[in-house]
Amino acid sequence: MKIAMVYTSITGNTRELAEEIYRIFLRKSFDIDIYRIEEFQASYVKHYNVVVIGTYTWGNGEIPKEMRGFYHLLESLGCKDMITGVFGTGDCFYPNFCGAVDLFRDMLYVRTHLAAVLKVELMLQKQDVDRCNAFVESILKHAGRRKLQFT
Repeated sequence: MKIAMVYTSITGNTRELAEEIYRIFLRKSFDIDIYRIEEFQASYVKHYNVVVIGTYTWGNGEIPKEMRGFYHLLESLGCKDMITGVFGTGDCFYPNFCGAVDLFRDMLYVRTHLAAVLKVELMLQKQDVDRCNAFVESILKHAGRRKLQFT
């Protein structure tokens, strides 16, 4: 199973969260590549069974400009066999807390096999590490089930 993590971060909060999730996958001995959105080419998607997306939220619950192309790519592919997960950081002060995560979640639910969603308030805290582990476990569990269905 090949996993890609694609993320964007403006303050460093989503980057920290992405790095924690990446370390958890590595500790479980999974083949995962991590990319900032600027490094990820559209053609890479076909090389992965699992795609994990990390984003912050812009403005009033919007997907950041740099992630919109990736959103539309996944939306147009219609990869129902692809396992996906989405995570992000946000501020509960805003009415659409982690709105970009919600927008990705809704699209991924329809277009892919969405396995997990994780929202973190502002920055990664010690108490969030268990939630990161559960996020990874959910993705791996779904991926394991899908693998059995196709063998």
